[in-house]
Amino acid sequence: MKKGIKILIIVFSIQFAYGQSFNGFALYNAQGDNTTYLIDENQNQAHEWVMNSECNYTVQLKKNGNLVRGTKNNGNILNGAASGGKVQEIAPDGTIVWEFIYSDANHLSHHDLTLIGDNVLLTAWEVKTAAEVSAAGYNTNSDKWPTHFIELAPDGNGGANIVWEWHIWDHLCQDVDPNKPNYVSNISDHPELIDINMIQSQGGGGPGGGGGDWFHVNGVDYNEELDQIVFSSRFASEIYIIDHSTTTAEAATHSGGNSGMGGDILYRWGNPSNYGMFGPQVIPNAVHDARWITNDGRPNSGFLQIFNNSGISNNQSTIDGIETPWDSATNTYLRTPGQPFDPMSYTTRYECAYSASGQSASDRMSNGNIYVNASGGQGGAGVMYEVDPLGNLVWGPYNADAQKGFRYECDYPGIIALQPYINTATTTCFQGTSIHDTKMKLELSIFPNPTSSEINIELEYNQKNSVTIGLYNFIGQEIFTKELNQSSGFLKEKISLTDLSDGMYFVKIMDNSRILSSNKISYIK
Repeated sequence: MKKGIKILIIVFSIQFAYGQSFNGFALYNAQGDNTTYLIDENQNQAHEWVMNSECNYTVQLKKNGNLVRGTKNNGNILNGAASGGKVQEIAPDGTIVWEFIYSDANHLSHHDLTLIGDNVLLTAWEVKTAAEVSAAGYNTNSDKWPTHFIELAPDGNGGANIVWEWHIWDHLCQDVDPNKPNYVSNISDHPELIDINMIQSQGGGGPGGGGGDWFHVNGVDYNEELDQIVFSSRFASEIYIIDHSTTTAEAATHSGGNSGMGGDILYRWGNPSNYGMFGPQVIPNAVHDARWITNDGRPNSGFLQIFNNSGISNNQSTIDGIETPWDSATNTYLRTPGQPFDPMSYTTRYECAYSASGQSASDRMSNGNIYVNASGGQGGAGVMYEVDPLGNLVWGPYNADAQKGFRYECDYPGIIALQPYINTATTTCFQGTSIHDTKMKLELSIFPNPTSSEINIELEYNQKNSVTIGLYNFIGQEIFTKELNQSSGFLKEKISLTDLSDGMYFVKIMDNSRILSSNKISYIK
């Protein structure tokens, strides 16, 4: 078989209709609590992890069913908002598989984490003295604690090793003193760098307080398809994308990696004035939880989505979708010289029914529903809820008081791995199915991609059901469908695209109306 996609899919019956909540689970840890909860679509507790330390911000479920949890480390020398110092991987029975402490006189993990395969990416502070900050071109005399990222790989012996790093400190610029490093004559010529002076005064929030955490990175996400990282800055009112394909050495420079730009900023959005551009400040205050919408054919696939805390006003949050100007042919984010990065405003917007001024999170489900976690604290609602694509409330509000929650669909591998530990009495995910009788192997190849004329589809499927191949445009409209007799176990199909407009399309493979696979293709005339 030609180069394609090989995946193991566990299929469950799921309804896709407006006005319905999405069957699945929500994972959260209440603020100040030691326990992480998994609840089902009926708001019943399905599983819990009871630990002996407070979660600092984020919990996520790995594909193996284990929990990854940022936690407060006893004996931290540094301290600040959402400080952590420790990360753990925890088995379903509560056994700690491994843990890693990142806390000393000069470093402290904080706020968020995300998964990179089996690895974990942490946000962390590093201490820079007033002398170091001044030497870098900052125009006031004060200590600062810039954020950096470390990627941890489990070592198999109860710990982890740092295998990759990226530091904001390596990608600064300044236009104050030509005799100091990082000097540029015009900030607007360097959107790939962060102006060290763009934020002058903020409150506490960093180790020691007093505005040390002047940048305040609070959210991070990883895109496996692009091998890129997105993160959000509360005080900069901006989100940023960087290249993860670099080595650690390249990440400290301005060259290398898939982008050829090393660790420099590939894309930024929300506040063009930060890099000397005129344009609307679409993020007027705080932003949290920038993440990519899974690129599998769901509404707004591949978009960035953010929790815009004050999208409309200080009391009105929004969930904003951003269609980034990514050019797969050149592996770059397009930008007109002398202009800020597009889009000039949000591409999609949902006005939150429940708002929050801090923390918080959102996600887009495969049926188009929007999951919202509006955190508590600072006057926030402290609830999780879900709306359909029309904005109708279909699940919740659930009083979680979580800083950041996640929603998992029935077929997520981590949920399947957890089934023996889950209270299945009240969820529809496993009704009438078992781990053994629902396994369906799909081996799929779609080529060429990108294409200028047609695509070839080859697939092997170990079930003897008929299979439907569908072609859909970017907004989900059906272009082509064909049902194929699958008795042989191997199928070939060719689809011409010559009558279509160039752009992005989705090929979906379905079995009895169940979506087995959804794959993006690019058509360029």
